[in-house]
Amino acid sequence: MAKSDRTSRKPHAARPDVSETHSLPTEHQPVPQPIAQLVDEIKDTAEKLGRDQASRGDVKILARALKELRYAFKVFTPYRRQRKVTVFGSARLQPEHPAYQQAVKFGRRMAEVGWYVVTGAGGGIMEGAHVGAGRTHSMGLNIMLPFEQESNYIINDDPKLVHFKYFFTRKLMFVKEVHAIALFAGGFGTQDELWETLTLVQTGKRDLMPIVCVDYPGSTYWSDWLEYVKRHLLGEELISPADLSLVKVVDDVDAAVDEVLEFYTIYNSMRFVRDKLYLRLHKAPDAALLDRLNDEFQDIVASGKIELVGSHSLESEDEHLADLPRLAFVFNRRDYGRLRQLVDVLNRELADD
Repeated sequence: MAKSDRTSRKPHAARPDVSETHSLPTEHQPVPQPIAQLVDEIKDTAEKLGRDQASRGDVKILARALKELRYAFKVFTPYRRQRKVTVFGSARLQPEHPAYQQAVKFGRRMAEVGWYVVTGAGGGIMEGAHVGAGRTHSMGLNIMLPFEQESNYIINDDPKLVHFKYFFTRKLMFVKEVHAIALFAGGFGTQDELWETLTLVQTGKRDLMPIVCVDYPGSTYWSDWLEYVKRHLLGEELISPADLSLVKVVDDVDAAVDEVLEFYTIYNSMRFVRDKLYLRLHKAPDAALLDRLNDEFQDIVASGKIELVGSHSLESEDEHLADLPRLAFVFNRRDYGRLRQLVDVLNRELADD
């Protein structure tokens, strides 16, 4: 989580179009529940609302939430295999602000390598990221507020724009459908989004992804936040030291782009199949590195050892990833910071010179 001091650039081997079909950690079961059966469960739940004599307000919340999510899933489905990054930050910052200018540069850099840029579709940092990415590579999740519900001019009226009434449905899409999070200076909303994303990744409710906080020139916005985390959360043993690996604070856009792209240089995605975690990779480790992983990360292996394997038959929904090598092991499902450190070792040791 230290600020970056990199001075050199290098090309990235990460491809933007080899994402897993679903971004959340899917639990593959021997007999998957049919979609028709799941739809019937939704209908049955709806009918129970009547029998429960649920209030009109409660039913309205459920109906609207289901409607919003159904449409959002429809919009994002064609882009599921494309890498996407969510950009968070203040809606209040003007184009002349250095953080806005950083967001423009970040959006441009990500679009240049084929990534889509997802924002809340408003002004400030959100607009800046979309300005950089351009309309083609922009996706928006707009929240309808009494005082602020117009989407920015880049994404307005675009078919990749979704409007939400509820924050909780919108926040689900921000985290579920993307492969990285970048945060610039912002207010309560930005802070809330960082804390929630970290919580989801730390607890395994969302699979691993890079989370990078970007300070603008001369700012200590995120470095001060980092010091607070170290002093109070880590200092009082409210988090584990390895949890610091789940987020990185940088002070320039190039370092932020590096943090995102380097994560996917070797690592592709993860899936739980029965009792094992499968890490899909773009390059297989040799025997020496595999031995090192088993020695260095034995604390997160609940039983057995880390093994090099092929694809599992239950991963059929990701046929386009079937040929990728895998590491499989019984993960303790607790130490996700350590799991991130394992992925970092793979990316660092197996990346091309």
